[in-house]
Amino acid sequence: MGRRNQTSSLADFILEGLFDDSPAHAFLFSLTMVVFLIAVSGNTLTILLICADPRLHTPMYVLLSQLSLMDLMHVSTTIPKMAINYLSGTKSISFVGCATQYFLFLSLGCAECILLTFMSYDRYVAICHPLRYTVLMNRKVGQMMAVTSWLGASVNSLIHTVILMHFPFCGHRNIHHFYCEFPAVVQLVCGDITVYETAVYISDIVLLLLPIILISASYIFILHSVIRMHSAGSKRNAFATCSSHLTVVSLWFGACIFSYMRPRSQRTPLQDKVGSVFYTIITPTLNPLIYTLRNKDIAKALRRVLGREMITQNPKVRLP
Repeated sequence: MGRRNQTSSLADFILEGLFDDSPAHAFLFSLTMVVFLIAVSGNTLTILLICADPRLHTPMYVLLSQLSLMDLMHVSTTIPKMAINYLSGTKSISFVGCATQYFLFLSLGCAECILLTFMSYDRYVAICHPLRYTVLMNRKVGQMMAVTSWLGASVNSLIHTVILMHFPFCGHRNIHHFYCEFPAVVQLVCGDITVYETAVYISDIVLLLLPIILISASYIFILHSVIRMHSAGSKRNAFATCSSHLTVVSLWFGACIFSYMRPRSQRTPLQDKVGSVFYTIITPTLNPLIYTLRNKDIAKALRRVLGREMITQNPKVRLP
């Protein structure tokens, strides 16, 4: 019977989409697209500013530019396909398209977990060992951290994608989601995959809980150093620098734990969609606002770029 219900391994999947057939679906779609455009604009602006201003070519901003690139790719991996399906009235996605989307999304998620851990180490060195910062966190170290985040996540995601897509799929192939995500895709697999799910769960622990432990350890040392500071201004600067990173970490890891660390028996399609919307749309939109637009160096770089543009258009204009 199992073989009778098994479908061709290369057949298309059906994405149920993000919106229910309700009178508000057009409004929800429009709102999603507005948020998507804000996320794309904010992260693109951050990347361009860091690339254009030599003063921002430091390890901290190299890592920040990679975070913005990951967020930009995150929303671009899922939302355009969802929008195309919604506007065209189709719901299908090819086997190769689903595998590609799964690989990219998983790679970006894993890379962001690793990168946020490296960013916490950067803050630890800057606050706890300021005199050794240029030695411990030089440009080469920052570049190696960025490469490690991308490479490590890509290898891990490639292994998971190849294994999952080699399983036989049964039935109608309806994915109760708006993109190919692990909890939704794995429900379509035929046969017993307990061993694979256990391996994925262990991988989640390594990529979620281990970074949380390392980030927490970094901030324990940071808090200890801040308490010992005598200058109130130094304390304010330290808390201002770390608060943005802590906010981003809380949003990202909180949503990931909600989506991936719960037992399969306790998951529902609606809960999976809500969690996914949070870290695929909301978090990439908020990160530029939280982490960059509140940053004085980024704000100064934006003013310098706008100032140069004004002078180019009107040579008589002079900045104060």
